Amino acid sequence: ACLFSTAANVLEEDSMEQDIESPVTIHQPKLPKQAREDLPKNISKECAKRKIQRYVRKDGKCNVHHGNVRETYRYLTDIFTTLVDLKWRFNLLIFVMVYTVTWLFFGMIWWLIAYMRGDMDHIGDSTWTPCVSNLNGFVSAFLFSIETETTIGYGYRVITDKCPEGIILLLVQSVLGSIVNAFMVGCMFVKISQPKKRAETLVFSTNAVISMRDGKLCLMFRVGDLRNSHIVEASIRAKLIKSKQTKEGEFIPLNQTDINVGYYTGDDRLFLVSPLIISHEINQQSPFWEISKAQLPKEELEIVVILEGMVEATGMTCQARSSYITSEILWGYRFTPVLTLEDGFYEVDYNSFHETYETNTPVYSAKELAEMASRAELPLTWSVSSKLDQHAELETEEEEKNQEDQNERNGDVANLESESKV
Repeated sequence: ACLFSTAANVLEEDSMEQDIESPVTIHQPKLPKQAREDLPKNISKECAKRKIQRYVRKDGKCNVHHGNVRETYRYLTDIFTTLVDLKWRFNLLIFVMVYTVTWLFFGMIWWLIAYMRGDMDHIGDSTWTPCVSNLNGFVSAFLFSIETETTIGYGYRVITDKCPEGIILLLVQSVLGSIVNAFMVGCMFVKISQPKKRAETLVFSTNAVISMRDGKLCLMFRVGDLRNSHIVEASIRAKLIKSKQTKEGEFIPLNQTDINVGYYTGDDRLFLVSPLIISHEINQQSPFWEISKAQLPKEELEIVVILEGMVEATGMTCQARSSYITSEILWGYRFTPVLTLEDGFYEVDYNSFHETYETNTPVYSAKELAEMASRAELPLTWSVSSKLDQHAELETEEEEKNQEDQNERNGDVANLESESKV
């Protein structure tokens, strides 16, 4: 809207040069994206502020919606995973519907068999042997279907040996009923035992911080586990989500770049018994190498952190995610310690898990700090004047060498002239 208003103001300024009585009406043009980007940049600060859209939310859910999926049949080919991924209300609805439909379907077949054999016309006749004893209508056939599929068997309605079609139907319903039970119960069990809920007790700090550690500028965030049962083989990794444009002009939205959090040193493999501070050293391979404190708020980036491991109780793989945008990265802060030594044990105070405190940190980027450190390591005798003196000495030596060469050439010419005179 701000860009459109700017374009309208430009067109209105041009139209003021025309005749005042001109009936031409100026409409706001529908400009393409490239043309909107080429408009003058005299936009107010409110319009210039753009909200960063998260790729991964703080609770770990990915903020991506899949649209225009035409190959929807692929969901049916993997029906088990599709049912597991459904919400609980839809899962329970499908659970009830499957059992109800199968009971009604086989109950209808039992009633049709009894109707076609004439069992309904001989109700109460002791000389007649029905297919199913005490089946006198659709309701009783439906109840017999439930007893057969769930193997309850109350003993009042039973199948007789004079009905071969009923025996075949009994076998079919028993087999299909076992398959339906195994499928639905297995689906519910997997959904209940999913490790997603285990990730709810894996917490990440609200903010990430940038400060000095061992003389190096580092990006840090904190992770913790609220349960006493540990995550086995826990590992941490981080990704930088930022759009980029290649040298060839190709625009890559949401480009993913690895952030080293100890892959080469093994620090990315965690023993997560107490909260740990994960550190990323900002060096020449880091994407934050040239970012200073003043430049950080201007960057449109997001850091996605992923914690993976196996649940000790079930052995299933668990994954917890979180993210940090530029407004959640604090420059010049450290995390408040949460671990204290008590009488015979260590105590973790999770009230201070997200707390930080300010510390003395340079506002320069890691690249600028490295350049300043390299200049400080040069010899004290080095200066601009000494550099100029060295340059002047080199020029003097070159002039002397050129003069000697010239004298040698002059001597050769004189010798030639004397020989010609002789």
